[in-house]
Amino acid sequence: MSSSSSIEWTESTWNPLTGCTKISPGCEHCYAERLAIRLKAMGQPNYANGFKLALHEQVLELPLDWKKPRTIFVNSMSDLFHEDVPDDFIMRVFNVMRQAHWHRFQVLTKRSARLAKLSPQILWPPNVWMGVSVENQDYTFRIDHLRTTGAHIKFLSVEPLLAAVPDLNPKGIDWVIVGGESGPGARPMSPAWVIDIRDQCQNVGVPFFFKQWGGVNKRKAGRFLEGRTWNEMPHAVGAKTRHILR
Repeated sequence: MSSSSSIEWTESTWNPLTGCTKISPGCEHCYAERLAIRLKAMGQPNYANGFKLALHEQVLELPLDWKKPRTIFVNSMSDLFHEDVPDDFIMRVFNVMRQAHWHRFQVLTKRSARLAKLSPQILWPPNVWMGVSVENQDYTFRIDHLRTTGAHIKFLSVEPLLAAVPDLNPKGIDWVIVGGESGPGARPMSPAWVIDIRDQCQNVGVPFFFKQWGGVNKRKAGRFLEGRTWNEMPHAVGAKTRHILR
């Protein structure tokens, strides 16, 4: 839980649950796992069990106390659709997001099959942006699951990008984020992979956001692609969510 975030495409984070388990190659060097271990060592009570899944009732309604509208990344330290999170808790998270209609909420999952299964039970508010992670071509099936949902804004986090994705097919998607892996053991990302995804997005008019090159020193590597930054955002719906491409 945090009132601010250094993540380039959001403003704040909110973690009504923490901890996760690895399910695909993008999880190998999980930043959230490294951070959870540090927070446990610092005595942060929400991370008393490290990176084991934990629900935090005490922060479930936190966004209702934030009166100034902001963009909030939900569960930066977990996955809302993790198989061990009860259906009821997921619905309660969506209920809080529905009540806090003045915020924009960004939810991201790798558990796209469960997302698709639960979607008919969710009353999708327009201020919730729903996304899936895709790290290589083998995981583009998550995009097909996302398309079946009732989310008003659908987005992709192609991060960490670990290989070329020649058939991303962003049709029906409202926003695509791309980024390289960062931190210890970061796997390299080819500029050609990024440019190809950028071009796929441009061909169908989907906003493209390039987050970072990554690497051991991501600040030094920066986020310039072909001489400029790419900060495009979706034309969103709902209170305080209308953006223009820039």
